[in-house]
Amino acid sequence: MVFTVASSDLSQARTIVEKIARQLEAIGTLVEEDVAKVSVVGAGMFGSPGIAAAMFGALSEAQVNIEVISTSEISISCLIKESQVKEAVNAIHAKFFPTK
Repeated sequence: MVFTVASSDLSQARTIVEKIARQLEAIGTLVEEDVAKVSVVGAGMFGSPGIAAAMFGALSEAQVNIEVISTSEISISCLIKESQVKEAVNAIHAKFFPTK
């Protein structure tokens, strides 16, 4: 299971997750810090092939490594290194909103 929380909530979230993990006899938990979530969101995405490929291609061209991918009917979210947010956002924006 993967989920994100604001860094200000990390300590409390970690305590809760570790308690639940013990109750479930889980092997362990892992916390990744210094990551950021970038997303493409829009109601028009449902039934529009190629959106994920375009996003992933833009990130690849910008040499931004995707750590985790999450999708829904109207969004695609990726966890990336926090240090690469600017490059990622610029690449995604250029892909979906090219200047003429």
